[in-house]
Amino acid sequence: MTQPTRREFLRDLGLSAAALPFILNLPSLGFANQTARKQRLVIIFSPNGVVPKTFWPDEKGADFALKESLAPLEPFKNKLLTLHGVCDKIRGDGDSHMRGIGCLLTGVELFPGNIQGGSDTPAGWSTGLSIDQEIKNFLQSDPATRTRFGSLEFGVMVPDRADTWTRMSYAGPNKPITPIDDPYQMFSKLYGRLKGQENLKTILDDLQDDLRKLSASINPADRQLLEEQTTFVQEMEQELKSTAAVASVGHAVPDLEPGVKEAAENMPRLSKMQIELMVNSFAADFSRVATLQYTNSVGDAKMRFLGVDQGHHELSHNADDDEASQEKLTRINKWYAEQVAYLAKRLAETPEPGGSGSLLDNTLIVWTNELGKGNSHTLDNIPFVLVGNGLDFKMGRAMDFGKIPHNRLLISLAHGFGHRIERFGNPDYCSPGVLTDLT
Repeated sequence: MTQPTRREFLRDLGLSAAALPFILNLPSLGFANQTARKQRLVIIFSPNGVVPKTFWPDEKGADFALKESLAPLEPFKNKLLTLHGVCDKIRGDGDSHMRGIGCLLTGVELFPGNIQGGSDTPAGWSTGLSIDQEIKNFLQSDPATRTRFGSLEFGVMVPDRADTWTRMSYAGPNKPITPIDDPYQMFSKLYGRLKGQENLKTILDDLQDDLRKLSASINPADRQLLEEQTTFVQEMEQELKSTAAVASVGHAVPDLEPGVKEAAENMPRLSKMQIELMVNSFAADFSRVATLQYTNSVGDAKMRFLGVDQGHHELSHNADDDEASQEKLTRINKWYAEQVAYLAKRLAETPEPGGSGSLLDNTLIVWTNELGKGNSHTLDNIPFVLVGNGLDFKMGRAMDFGKIPHNRLLISLAHGFGHRIERFGNPDYCSPGVLTDLT
């Protein structure tokens, strides 16, 4: 007997299409290949380089100590890789910040353009697609690994403007992908249309009958998964309603100097909401590739919630012997490490639906940056910190590759999914291919 299609299943049970997000990952329905392992990739971006002396471990190999910037990741040390000596060797048009983010995931030059940065030539968008989209396309080409969205692009405090400094993912040459940094919009994308923050109507109100029918037609394990999914949606709706209430108190918003948004103080809350949405999207198998972009290249958020009054980019230009600035930059990067650690924690405590282990056992997090160091604008030693067992790399090590092109790391990420490409981005920086030391 052939397995019914999604459309036939919805029709036979009398369910609406709005119920589809809740049934895609229920193993007993057989809509997806639930026997094969689901591998996932998350790429997280934070800007303006790091403070090397408080970031990189001194030791190499399995016996290493995490310094202050990476201390929040201590609980995941046996699932962690630090990759020193991975360099963005792509040159051409644009300043280091522009090439830093625009070539970070593409491994290829920017187009000439009219976006003027720093003291270098102006530039445009990337001339190629990014590795997250390359992997997404590979997974979407096979019905066994195809998901509803393929990839999801999250953001936190990404500027409204569209320019080379604000985009890291590309669907192809001259095709930047805009991250969604509003949890309302991401929630709406995942679960259905909302009527706006002021008139938020629960999605589940219209689905109660459908979900009761569905619950009666699935096994107990899937029933629990469905209940967890609907509970998450209810909790997120309450969170969004609460946020809307705070946003509509009615008093005048004070004028602030240009470029400083009041929402910067909400970065911790926005970050947590986006991470929760991402984890749930993985549990629901909405996608197996995601990016999370904090601010932008040259991001100048004033993180007063950390006791830092200066803009991040402004601080990053200060000299190495300015200990006060170095301490504040370390505090900022430690906060970003806390976000990575929170994502790892949530993935680790979420069982793999229809499979074994946790989501973290099947997910690789890659935390990176556009610069190796802010005040020198170097593209050498780009921070790459990997967490999780999704690609079966040999974790629990601090590694030093000398000065290899980061294109080889991008190739290695593809190979981890079984996508055996020999080059990615500029072919001049792809030899001798995959980083065999990772496995």
